[in-house]
Amino acid sequence: MDEYNRFVDWDKMDVTVQSQDAKELTCTEFQELKQLARQGYWAKSHSLRAKVYHKLISNIPCRTVTPDANVYRDIVVKIVGKRNSSSLPLPEFVDNSLVPTYCLNAEGIGAVRKIILCIANQFPDISFCPALPSVIALLLHYSKDEAECFEQVCRILACNDPSKRLIDQTFLAFESSCMTFGDLVNKHCQAAHKLMVAVSEDVLEVYSDWQRWLFGELPMVYIARVFDVFLVEGYKVLYRVALALLKFFHKVRAGQPMESDSIQQDIRAFVRDIAKSVSPERLLEKAFAIRLFSRKEIQLLQMANEKALQQKGITVKQKRQNVHLAVHAENFKSGIVSVKEMRDIWSWIPERFALCQPLLLFTTLEHGCSLSRFYSHSEGHEPTLLLIKTTAKEVCGAYLSTDWSERRRGGNKLSFFGTGECFVFRLQPEVERYEWVIIKHPELATTGSEPENHASPASSTLSSSSVPSDPSDRLSPFLSARHFNLPSKTASMFMAGSSECIIIGGGDGQALYLDADLNHGRTSHCNTFNNQPLCSESFQISVLEVWGFRD
Repeated sequence: MDEYNRFVDWDKMDVTVQSQDAKELTCTEFQELKQLARQGYWAKSHSLRAKVYHKLISNIPCRTVTPDANVYRDIVVKIVGKRNSSSLPLPEFVDNSLVPTYCLNAEGIGAVRKIILCIANQFPDISFCPALPSVIALLLHYSKDEAECFEQVCRILACNDPSKRLIDQTFLAFESSCMTFGDLVNKHCQAAHKLMVAVSEDVLEVYSDWQRWLFGELPMVYIARVFDVFLVEGYKVLYRVALALLKFFHKVRAGQPMESDSIQQDIRAFVRDIAKSVSPERLLEKAFAIRLFSRKEIQLLQMANEKALQQKGITVKQKRQNVHLAVHAENFKSGIVSVKEMRDIWSWIPERFALCQPLLLFTTLEHGCSLSRFYSHSEGHEPTLLLIKTTAKEVCGAYLSTDWSERRRGGNKLSFFGTGECFVFRLQPEVERYEWVIIKHPELATTGSEPENHASPASSTLSSSSVPSDPSDRLSPFLSARHFNLPSKTASMFMAGSSECIIIGGGDGQALYLDADLNHGRTSHCNTFNNQPLCSESFQISVLEVWGFRD
C-alpha cells in the first residue's frame, strides 16, 4: 500500500480499506466487471482499488493527443511556480467553494489545486466543470504522484467514445443533465418531486444541485463506491445514485419540518450526513433497483434538452446562466387555473418544454364549443396542455405530447396516437397526477393502420433504422412518431380523436371522453387511477382550454 499513500491522511480514512488483502483483478469481461464493481470487490483494499482505477482509466478511448504525466512534469513549475498551492486561484469553470478534501493530507489538498490549473492550461475548451475538483481529489487517494493523477483525469476528460459519456465540461452539457435529471425525478420519484414543488418556486434550481450531491457533499467512502461502478458503467450510474439519494431524503424527512429555509440546504445536509441513515451498500442497492430508461433513451432525452437550451441561446462556451422555468405571472391569464396551479403543472412537464411560456390556443369562452375549432386551433402545436373545468368546479387536464393532426392518419376511423410522456392530472378538488396512463387498443393490429405508432418506453424498443441519421433530429425517445417504427401489435397509445369525440387516458379502459359539442364528458374509473376518479363519471364542461408552448 505504501506506493499509494502519499496523499492520504490515514487518520481520516475508513479503517476497513487499510486491508493489505492480496486480491487481484484478472477478469476483463464487462458483465463480470460490472458485478464485481457493484459488489464492492475492490472497495476493501486501498491498493487493489488503485490498481483497478489505473486499469479501467487506461482502457478509456481517448483523443490521439491526450496530456500525460510527462506533460504535467513539464508545465507544473511554469504554471504554479513557487506560489503557495493553497492560495492558488482556481479557473472560472469550477466552483471555488466546492473543492472537497475527503481524506487527503495537506500535500494532497494543495495538489488538487495545482492539477486543476494544469488541466485548465491543457483543456482550453472546458467552460464549466464543477465535478472536476471532486474527481481529482478522489483519484489522488489512489495515485503514486501528482503526474499520475493528472494523466488519469486527462484520460477521463479526453474520452472520445460517443457512447461513453463521463464528465460534463460545458454549461450546456451540465444544464441539460440537470434538466434530464428533473425529467427522471418526475418519472421515478413522484413523491419527492411533489415535495419539491410544494416548497420550492423553481424545482430546476433544486435539481441543478444533483451533481453537487455526488461530487461535493457525499462522504469519501460513498463517492468511492459510486466511482467504482461509474468507471465501469458510465454516466447513467450518477443519475441512479442521485435518484436514490432523493428517495432516501424523502423517506427519512417525510413529515418532518424543514431544518433550514432552503430545501437545497436540507438535501445537502442530508447527503453530508447520510451515514446516519443509509449505508453505501444500501444506497447502491436502492440505485440499481430503479427501473431506469435505457442508456440510448437517456442520451436522446439529453440531446432534446440540449437542443431546447440552444434554442434559448445557451452555447457550449457559456460559462453560467440562470435558466428559469417558472410561468411569468404578468403575462398569464386563464379562466380555469391560477398562476400557482399552472406553475405546479409546469413542474410536471418535460424540462425541455418547461423552458417555454404557456400560450393560450383555444378556449370555449372565446371560440365556442366546437370540436372542429378545437382541432383547427390546436393543430400544428406539439405538445399541448388540455384544461377542463366542470360545472361542479372540478378541474382536471392532460399533457398531450403529440400534434392533434396525427389523428388524420386513420382517415375516417378513430385514430390512436400519443407517447409515453403523456399524462393526465386533477387539480380540484385535490391535486393528483397520473403517469403512464395509456389506451390499450389491440384491435389496431388488424386494422392496417400506419406502422409508425407511438409507445411508452416501458413497452417499446427503439429501432435503429427508424431514428433519423441527422443527430439534431433525434430529440427524445418519446418526442415524435417519426422516431419509432413499431409494429402495431406492440403499440400502446394515449390520445384518440375523430369528428365525433376525443378520448384521452386509459389503463384497462379509456379514462376521459369528450363529446363533439365540448359540453359533456365522462370518465371511466380504472386500476390506473387506483380507483380514484379523474372527475365525476359524467360531467358538464364549464370551460375548456388548450395551451401551447411559446419560446
